[in-house]
Amino acid sequence: MKQTMLVAVAGALFGAGLALGGMTNPAKVVGFLDLFGAWDPSLAFVMGGALLVTVPTFFFSKTRKLAWSGSTLTEPSARQIDSRLVSGAVLFGIGWGIYGLCPGPAVANLWTLNPEFIAFVVSMVVGLLVARKASA
Repeated sequence: MKQTMLVAVAGALFGAGLALGGMTNPAKVVGFLDLFGAWDPSLAFVMGGALLVTVPTFFFSKTRKLAWSGSTLTEPSARQIDSRLVSGAVLFGIGWGIYGLCPGPAVANLWTLNPEFIAFVVSMVVGLLVARKASA
């Protein structure tokens, strides 16, 4: 129960932060990515604020063995840059640039019941399942 509550609070906080920062607005994100057109640099402040929270947290987590939920903290075992990582990053970047959403903001937008956001998330899940099947 405690872990479920922590996950719910963290998810709600993350979604609220994305919404307040403008990251759930695809037009704003595309404007940020449009470096040679009508560039909107405001999301750089959102990302900078996220780094101010994240970087110290990474250092703090190295001193802990358990997460607040009680589960074991582990670092990823993969350290090499391979074709799977690069191709996944390229596909992620292309999708982000085309529509202006990445997975977090897309899921945060589901509450609007907007058919575009629903189609985006369904397509994302289908893509994840196809990739999982293809790499198995």
